[in-house]
Amino acid sequence: MRLLLAVIALSVAGCTALPAAHVAADVVLLGEQHDAAQHQQIARDVVASLADRGELAALALEMAEHGASTAALPPSAGEADVKAALQWNEQAWPWAAYGPVVMTAVRAGVTVIGANLPRTQMRAAMADARLDSALPEAFRAKALAALREGHCDLLPESQIAPMARVQVARDQSMARTISQALVRGKTVVLVTGGQHADPQMGVPVYLPISLHVVTQVLPPQPPARDYCAQMREQFKGARP
Repeated sequence: MRLLLAVIALSVAGCTALPAAHVAADVVLLGEQHDAAQHQQIARDVVASLADRGELAALALEMAEHGASTAALPPSAGEADVKAALQWNEQAWPWAAYGPVVMTAVRAGVTVIGANLPRTQMRAAMADARLDSALPEAFRAKALAALREGHCDLLPESQIAPMARVQVARDQSMARTISQALVRGKTVVLVTGGQHADPQMGVPVYLPISLHVVTQVLPPQPPARDYCAQMREQFKGARP
């Protein structure tokens, strides 16, 4: 783990040169802040480092749905074809932010796979009370608190539990995707939000304990805008 963290630390410091050695891992989870451009650059550096050594099994993304894949595309594929293969949602995930890390994998001949829960399954997840017991109670309470805080304490309490179920279902989907992409002696990299990478309540909870998993939640950056102020305005406008 120390060696992978050295790769990340160099990127955080603004260095472009990466150390020659890194930790051998079955899975590397990079928990990012979605509006932090430096985090996407770090992900690109890690992917490039592993790909250059022929040790990248696959790049998995929260930003694309499970089932989407570039497996049928050649390394020379254009960005339009890559976006089509991944069924990319530009409104949710700007290609300008994530295209570079995706194309780094594609150019190296490494498959990029969607890992997130398909939107068509989210309504069922919201209603599935069995997901309430997926986490130990202490960590479930932490997850609920994170959802409240992440939505600026503006959501009705009745919406918190259904949203937590979706969060669990998404984590489980990403864990299944990773497990299906494993290659002995190589590393699957998942790029996802910081909460999904949390070892106590995110994707790692649902991965087999036999795997060597390296998790790094990247250090927070100043937000590009005040999301809570924006949400307060939206809620104010929605009131009769």
